[in-house]
Amino acid sequence: MVKRYDRLKEIQRLDPERDFLEIYRLTVTHEFPWDIARALELALYRTYAVPSIGRLLNETAELTERSQKRYDDTALLLDTVVEHGFDTDEGRTAVRRINGMHRSYDISNDDMRYVLCTFVVTPKRWLDSFGWRRLCCHERGAFAAYYRTLGAHMGIKDAPETYEDFERTLDAYEHEHFGWDEGARRVADATLALMASWYPAPLAPLVRGASLGLLDDSLLGAFRYRRPGPVARGVTRGALRLRAGAVRLLPPRRTPHYARQNPEIKGYPNGYEIAELGTFPTPGVRGCPVPGRRPSQSPAE
Repeated sequence: MVKRYDRLKEIQRLDPERDFLEIYRLTVTHEFPWDIARALELALYRTYAVPSIGRLLNETAELTERSQKRYDDTALLLDTVVEHGFDTDEGRTAVRRINGMHRSYDISNDDMRYVLCTFVVTPKRWLDSFGWRRLCCHERGAFAAYYRTLGAHMGIKDAPETYEDFERTLDAYEHEHFGWDEGARRVADATLALMASWYPAPLAPLVRGASLGLLDDSLLGAFRYRRPGPVARGVTRGALRLRAGAVRLLPPRRTPHYARQNPEIKGYPNGYEIAELGTFPTPGVRGCPVPGRRPSQSPAE
């Protein structure tokens, strides 16, 4: 019978550079599936506070008018690569869909690299605060290698090499670029409304309050949200830490849990085709709002 820390021992026997996909998959689908889903939601939320990103997300209207579909498609496309890997038909189709959507917009490589950094750094920081354990050095290295590889497939230039490089790049970019944008605030509000919609209506104000309680001061300031009081923050964060303590006592997961199994994915009750996920925008016209690279670049698939 698998014991609580047996998969961590398995991960520590693997090589983070050679076996990064196996380590990443074990970590996100066996050890922390719920936490990683929440952390990646927060990672994407952070990107709105960069005005060039938040403004585009508002202009394309995908997150303000079709929030659930936009959420579903993003999660499912990223999840496909995790489940099947980069060198499979499914993984290549998912990357082509992501790149096809990005190609429609003239977005800087710097913004794209920043978004990549959020996927590496935010989960680690979330788990430091709310996970039933922290990531080990093998996992941090595998996260960096996984997203460095994804970045290469997406045509992102000068991606960081190590976890520490990802963290320094993210912190420096946020310090330089976080700021107010009216359109970005609309996207932030729409995302909070989407998350609240997953729960019974009477709980919506509590969900919104709890979500705001998880935002750091730099995010609250960029969106001009009122800073939650210490009690509200303490209750939210304390509840998550209590959950972590309870999870630590549970037996480990026997089978992988992928994002496509999350109850928050609501738009495809009868299944989906990877090649049909997302939008099919005409360059310069409203479509997929995901930050991407300039149209002149060719994705490495």
